[in-house]
Amino acid sequence: MLCQNCQRADATTHLKRIANGEYTEIHLCAECAAALGVTDVFPGFGGGFGNLPGAAFSVTDVRRAGNRALRCETCGFTFEDITRTGKPGCPDCYRVFGEKLKPSLQKIHGRSAVHTGKIPNGASEDTLREHRITELKEKLNRAIDEQNFEQAAQLRDEIRRLSAEEAQV
Repeated sequence: MLCQNCQRADATTHLKRIANGEYTEIHLCAECAAALGVTDVFPGFGGGFGNLPGAAFSVTDVRRAGNRALRCETCGFTFEDITRTGKPGCPDCYRVFGEKLKPSLQKIHGRSAVHTGKIPNGASEDTLREHRITELKEKLNRAIDEQNFEQAAQLRDEIRRLSAEEAQV
């Protein structure tokens, strides 16, 4: 894919942004990205995208074990590796670097930094109900934060109804 700015070099920097419900994508070569200042979204993160708003990660204080950086025992990643690549090396990285990742995950996902995953096909009605209650509680918290109390009351009533069904089973 060619750079959208110079139309000559291969694009190596790919930006995706959703703002006010509008999705945009920009593909730039390294030279144009640097010239446009699109190089450091994640300060200290290594190879970011400029000072775009909402940078998710902060790398000001990497935990260290002695003089060496703490490493995930499964994949060998350090927190610096995660900040450089923008993703953990394995699921165990979340356990090892959980405290460092939590603020970033909360910025991305809101209050909850817990990933609930998908519901498998053929899941029991109890599992579906529990998942629905969890979703409704998250919506309820957002409605309260936005001071949309009418919607919050409706969500509260739906949660109560589903919880009552759960108690009867």
